[in-house]
Amino acid sequence: MSDTGQVHLRIEAGVASVVFDRPQARNAMTWTMYEQLMAICRQLQSDASIRVMTFRGAGGEAFVAGTDIAQFQAFGAGAAGGEDGVAYEQKIDACMDLLTSLPMPTVAVVEGWCVGGGLAIATGCDFRLATPTAKFGVPIARTLGNCLSMANLARLESAWGAQRVRRMLLLAEMISADEALACGYLQALTEPAALDAAVQALTTRLAALAPVTQRVSKDGLRRLALHQLPEDADLIRAAYGSADFREGVQAFVDKRAPVWKGQ
Repeated sequence: MSDTGQVHLRIEAGVASVVFDRPQARNAMTWTMYEQLMAICRQLQSDASIRVMTFRGAGGEAFVAGTDIAQFQAFGAGAAGGEDGVAYEQKIDACMDLLTSLPMPTVAVVEGWCVGGGLAIATGCDFRLATPTAKFGVPIARTLGNCLSMANLARLESAWGAQRVRRMLLLAEMISADEALACGYLQALTEPAALDAAVQALTTRLAALAPVTQRVSKDGLRRLALHQLPEDADLIRAAYGSADFREGVQAFVDKRAPVWKGQ
């Protein structure tokens, strides 16, 4: 396994299992991993033999701990950085569009950290199973000083409610597995030893139901969540073009706390 990580696909008895495999970095997504995820989604988009898909992180410590922050060192400063940010968020949106438009039911299996881009992936799935130690959030107000696209905000708001999203983004709070279950974000909480059995039971149940109903219902809900989204490029440029964003990236690489200046 290279440091760029891998996204693996296994298909068995109509169930496609996707694994984010970069455990040494808590499965933080590299550009390569995003490309592999998109390729898998394209591959299975029209495969009627696939009745259910599952997504899981390797190693047991994290689902996906966001995008690999070190990659943002290549972003430019000022206006150039703003344009790099717009291109990055458009790429993430394209990946999430492929994921959410998959016709079959999708299940995220969450152990440990589910952060940033990982939370976007899990939220893009139809169902989520998690262990009690799972944590959910987008703590970019503490770490990077960037922002999310309007489409990602809409999905998060639909799944979590506006006030929890404010807590994630404005307070950099992590949401516990118990709260995620209580608000309906999770289908179930399962102890690690019983997690595989819970995944099997849910995928078996989903695979036995009417695929056309599942497909059109999924697409209807997707359209509702993303209906009439406002423009967001100006907001993304402001965040990714800021000196604070460059400070956040450098602080992460230097393994120190960032010093925010609001610029």
